[in-house]
Amino acid sequence: MVDLFIDRVLVKNNKEQDELDTEREIVMRLQNRILMLFFASAACESCQQFAPTLKDFFKRLTDEFYVDRSAQIALLYISLDLSEEQQESFLKELPKKCLFLAFEDPYRRELEAMFNVEQLPTVVVLRPDCSILIPNAVEEIRHLGPDCYRNWQEAADVIDRNFMISEDFQEKSMRSFSDPVRRLKYKVEDGKEKKKKKKCRKDAEVNEGADGKEEGGGSPW
Repeated sequence: MVDLFIDRVLVKNNKEQDELDTEREIVMRLQNRILMLFFASAACESCQQFAPTLKDFFKRLTDEFYVDRSAQIALLYISLDLSEEQQESFLKELPKKCLFLAFEDPYRRELEAMFNVEQLPTVVVLRPDCSILIPNAVEEIRHLGPDCYRNWQEAADVIDRNFMISEDFQEKSMRSFSDPVRRLKYKVEDGKEKKKKKKCRKDAEVNEGADGKEEGGGSPW
C-alpha cells in the first residue's frame, strides 16, 4: 500500500492541512493498515448522502471515544471534484483523520483509472500489500457498519502490533488470504511425497534382499 503513495504528498484533513511529504511519514501512516480509497465528489448527491455514514464508520473504529485502540485502518479521499472549492467543501464532511491528495495532483485521475472506478461513491478497500480486498465497500459499510472491519482484518491478514513483540513482528510475514489453503495444500503434497519416498525405499530393500538370496544360493564355482 505504501508503494502507491511513497512519492506523493498526502495532506491531513485538519485545519492546518499539514502535509505528509517524506517517506518516513507516509510509511508510519499507512504501513500494515487496511486502506480505504474513497472516490467521491461534492457534486454527487449519493456521495453527499453517504459521507455522514462513512464518517461515523471511520470514527467508531479510530476515535478514542468509541474504542480503546484505534483500528489499523486508513481513509484517503480521492477527490473527483471539478474545482478546489468543491473539494474543500466536501472535506468538511469527512473525518479529521482522513488524508487526501491536493486538487492539483493529477494522480487522483490515475487512481480512478487504476481501480476502474465507474460509479460514485466508491470505496476501494486495499490490503497492506496493495491488492484489492473489496472493489467497492459502500453497500457493506451501509449495512454492516463497523462490524465489517473484523472481516476485512482477517481477510487481509493484518498484523496486530499491539499484541506482538518486535521479534514476532519481524518473523511473521505478510500473507495473502489464500495462504492457509496453500499451506494445507503443501502439507498434503509433502505428506504424499514422503509416503512415495518411503515406498521406494521399501521396494529397494526388497529387491536388494532378493538379489542377495540369488547370489547366496548359487554355486561357488
